[in-house]
Amino acid sequence: MPKASVLIVGCGDVGSRLATQLLANDWQVYGLRRSIERLPAGVIGVAGDLFNEACPTHWPTGPIDYLVYCTAATDHDEAGYQAAYVEGLKHTLSWLKQHGQQPKRLLFVSSSGVYVQQDGEWVDETSPAQAVRYSGRIMLEAEQVALRSGIPASVVRLTGIYGPGREWMLGQVRKGYRVAVDPPLYGNRIHADDAGGLLAFLLEADRHGKTLDDCYIGVDNDPAPLAEVVGWLRERLGVTEWDAEASVRRAGSKRCSNARAKALGWEPRYPSYREGYAAILAG
Repeated sequence: MPKASVLIVGCGDVGSRLATQLLANDWQVYGLRRSIERLPAGVIGVAGDLFNEACPTHWPTGPIDYLVYCTAATDHDEAGYQAAYVEGLKHTLSWLKQHGQQPKRLLFVSSSGVYVQQDGEWVDETSPAQAVRYSGRIMLEAEQVALRSGIPASVVRLTGIYGPGREWMLGQVRKGYRVAVDPPLYGNRIHADDAGGLLAFLLEADRHGKTLDDCYIGVDNDPAPLAEVVGWLRERLGVTEWDAEASVRRAGSKRCSNARAKALGWEPRYPSYREGYAAILAG
């Protein structure tokens, strides 16, 4: 099979993990970001500003078989989200059109924040996505830009990403983070390597002729109560004190299902928080 090419737009943490996995499978990988010096070795850098309508100077001239849009907002306000997810994607699609490039598929990396279920119910790709906060609403708008782009597209809604450099929960637990036990507050997570791995899996599946759905949820096998995760981490970190002023998270509680991705053949390398955090603590 000839070498496939992919352009990863927003080639940061997850994008770089995806790039590394694809390079190992002999893909030609282009990575677009402002600072291309930070791209993994082997990635062909495309220095670009998604907030600028002007096409990057060193845009790839050859065919682009696949496009992965996995940028992150620079400013975490409504304007920042609109610029990063909606306008940036529109700019990218315009640059492809200017060069006569028609990828075989677009993967748009979205968020499980589009769901507002909060009573511990199970959520899958067919569940209502009725975000009310600006972040979720804008992500749904961007998803529609992708799905109506004229390129076959799949939206990948990632849950809470953790891993090396993404250790917020570990820091909170060390401070004595306290979480309500009853009713359980379910959290959903995916290790950063598995986030990149799921994207790589979907690209390989499409490349080998498998039919992809228009939406997948990226989550591990175990949406566990936060109190359980905190208890497990406290034991391994040797934390015995509670912070009297530690915040009790009262946000939404839902359990996201990865059944659709698994039905296609995907398996997370870190099936639960136990394996994922154990690897971080060991590393």
